[in-house]
Amino acid sequence: MHNPFKAGAGIHGWGAYVPVYRIRASEIARAWGWPDHQWKALGIEEKAVAAPDEDSTTMGVEASLNAIARAGVDPSRISAVFFGSESKPYAVKPSATIIAEAVGATPATMASDLEFACRAASEGLRNAMALVSSGAMEYALVVGSDTAQASPGDVLEFTASSGAVAFVVGPPKGAAALVEAAYTYVTDTPDFWRRAERPYPSHGEGFTGEPAYFHHIESAVRGLFEATGLKPSDFDYAVFHQPNGKFPLKVALRLGFKPEQVKPGLLTPIIGNTYNASALIGLARILDAAKPGSRILVAPFGSGSGSDAYAVTVTDVVEERRLRAPRVDDYVSRKIYIDYGTYVKFRSKVRVREGL
Repeated sequence: MHNPFKAGAGIHGWGAYVPVYRIRASEIARAWGWPDHQWKALGIEEKAVAAPDEDSTTMGVEASLNAIARAGVDPSRISAVFFGSESKPYAVKPSATIIAEAVGATPATMASDLEFACRAASEGLRNAMALVSSGAMEYALVVGSDTAQASPGDVLEFTASSGAVAFVVGPPKGAAALVEAAYTYVTDTPDFWRRAERPYPSHGEGFTGEPAYFHHIESAVRGLFEATGLKPSDFDYAVFHQPNGKFPLKVALRLGFKPEQVKPGLLTPIIGNTYNASALIGLARILDAAKPGSRILVAPFGSGSGSDAYAVTVTDVVEERRLRAPRVDDYVSRKIYIDYGTYVKFRSKVRVREGL
C-alpha cells in the first residue's frame, strides 16, 4: 500500500457560488410525467440553474474571489490555478487562464484545466497540496465548477445542477484548516461518460452505484483509515460526493458514520448535484460554521472511476476568516423559481434552426 499524503498544506480561504434560479423536482416530474414514488426516491427537492449569462468559468471566478478574500492573500502570490469541470465553455481554450486573469494571479502562474468527471477539482486539490507541501510554491487556487447537463427526461435531469467552489491552498502556518492526510483510489470503471460532440452524458444505470460510487468511496475512506489509524468516531463531520440525496447517507452508514455527521454538509437535496463542486461545496459549508478543533472527512468521487478521502482539521483562524465573504447558505437562501420551459431555455435544451 502506498503512503498517503501527510500534513504539509492547509486551506487558507474558501468560497462558493450558487446561482439564484431554482427549479423544483416536482416541476421536472410534471413535465415528463414521472410518478411521485420514482423521483422522490432520489431525495431531491429542487436544484440550482445557471442563468443564460453564467457558465462554469464565470461561477468559478465568483467562488475564487470569495476564497481569496477569505485567505487575505495577494493574488500575485498564487502560483497555480487548477480548474476542475466537465462543462467547460470552450472545447479548446483553458478556463484556468480566464480565472487566473480575473482574480489578478497572472502572469507568473501555472494554469491547468483538469478532467476526471466530478473528481477533477479534487485532483486539483491533491496537486495543490503536493506542490505547496513540497515547497515548490507558496499558494495555489483550486476551483470546481459545473453547469451540469442531462438529457431531457432522463433521471439525471432531477439532480444535474449548477454551482462552484474554490479553495486557496497554502502552508500550514496561518491556515484556517489543515489537511492531515489524503488517500486516493482509482480504477477503470466506466459508469458514466460523454463522447465528443454529444450534448448529454450517458450512464450505466444501476452500474453507477455499487461498482462505481460505493466501491470507490468506501475503498478510499478505508485506505485513509488504515494508513492513519483514524475511525468514524474521530470525525465531527463527513462529506461524501452527492449525486443525489440518498447515496451520501447510505455510504456513510456502510462506513460507520452517523446521519448527524453527514447532514450539515449535505446540499444536494436543496441545490442539486453540482458535480465538481458537489462534495467540496459541502466542505465549504461546514467551514462556514465548524468550531476550531473539528475534524472533517471529505470524500469526493468521479465517474470513470475514482475517489479521494481527506482528513481535515479546523484551526482557530477559521472564525475570523469566515466573516470576509458570503457563506454558502447566503447563496442557497436566494431563490427565484422558474418553470420547466424557462429552464430548458436557460440551459439551451431547445435550439432554433437557422433560416426558418
